[in-house]
Amino acid sequence: MLGDYPIKGRRASEIAADVEQGVSSGRLAPGTPLPPLRDLAGELGVNPNTVAAAYRLLRDRGVIETAGRKGSRILPRPALTPRDQIRVPVPPHARDLSGGNPDPAQLPDLTPALAAAAEAARREPVQYGHPAADPGLLALAGAAFAADGLPDGPIAVASGSLDTIERILATRLRPGDAVAVEDPGWGSLLDLLPALGLKPAPVRLDDDGPLPDALAGALADGARAVIVTSRAQNPTGAALTATRAGELREVLAGYPGVLLIEDDHGHGIVDQPYHPLVGSGPERWAVVRSAAKAYGPDLRLSVAVGDEDTIGRVSGRQRLGAGWVSHLLQRTVAELWRTDAAPAGRVAAAYRERRDALLGELAARGIEAHGASGLNVWVPVPDETSALVALVQRGWVAAPGARYRMQSPPGMRLTIAELDPADARRLAEDLAAVLGTGGVGSRLI
Repeated sequence: MLGDYPIKGRRASEIAADVEQGVSSGRLAPGTPLPPLRDLAGELGVNPNTVAAAYRLLRDRGVIETAGRKGSRILPRPALTPRDQIRVPVPPHARDLSGGNPDPAQLPDLTPALAAAAEAARREPVQYGHPAADPGLLALAGAAFAADGLPDGPIAVASGSLDTIERILATRLRPGDAVAVEDPGWGSLLDLLPALGLKPAPVRLDDDGPLPDALAGALADGARAVIVTSRAQNPTGAALTATRAGELREVLAGYPGVLLIEDDHGHGIVDQPYHPLVGSGPERWAVVRSAAKAYGPDLRLSVAVGDEDTIGRVSGRQRLGAGWVSHLLQRTVAELWRTDAAPAGRVAAAYRERRDALLGELAARGIEAHGASGLNVWVPVPDETSALVALVQRGWVAAPGARYRMQSPPGMRLTIAELDPADARRLAEDLAAVLGTGGVGSRLI
């Protein structure tokens, strides 16, 4: 069953650590089945309860999955092997379109906002016992949430979208719970779920967001939580339309006990309207917005509004760990929100021009591609490896679709943030040559 890798250990922690070492070294491949509890206990000369405890540790750490009588096996992509390690080397003089970063030229000058935050800190130094969230930031965030039709609720401040989502999941779910997530979807989120001992339940999507029947299927199969990207979905660029949001609200109305998380990380860099899903049935909910795309990834700050119990749990747990997000960062973002609102439309227009230029050139060559919003364009391909290698030979580096997929067909992600529209034609020509006649890959859904 395990080939030439004999599991060792006498205690549960030792057995679990030995299996993790086998996974990290590559000697235990994804999908490898583990011995039944009693068989391994007999080999090691330990009580079966010791092996059961080791398997629980491995499950909770996102290394294995257990399926009752079907046994346990190494996860297809364990938490020990994060998806961001799946990279294509960037040779000299090649254009790197794999990063997913915003264009530095579209980021605001932080100097005035940082200076204002520093001056505020001089006037009112933050000390232990100070409120965790800056009142000015809360007021601005609350006004923006209210303007988009969200229900009133408390607001939490955390260190980015993923940090917020992790805190919500950790306080509301238990290891073994299933979470409905988009497929293709955000690679870091797909890594986070098994690391928390949660099971991702893939939900197909198109340019308008998750497909209602796919979401209904995941919920009917027992998913305890749903995570939906409102706009600028990574990697496909999908954005919820009013019609699709209404269809999803109808599905969610039948599951009031499910946890709903809306990830609106594209807020500030998109020109599509926001269509909320909350208020449609789920009693536990949160909407998360991050400053990373609009102001730069190093501004590790997000705000989340939600129901009182969920946000209360997140804030309470945060107080026991990190305590709070630096008020220097909070006041900097607040100052940017106060003074940088008008340029947001200019930034969204710049990204739209770059996306549309590439999408238009690809469509002219019969190449299917997706990019309704945000920084990325998703191109389905018949075979990822051959397409990526051939594209590198022509001077372009794309992100492998394997970083974002569970059950969806192969593809590649192209970040258009710094792609000059004048270069879109050459990239499209090279893609057409790589994909061959017609240039059409497998479909997104």
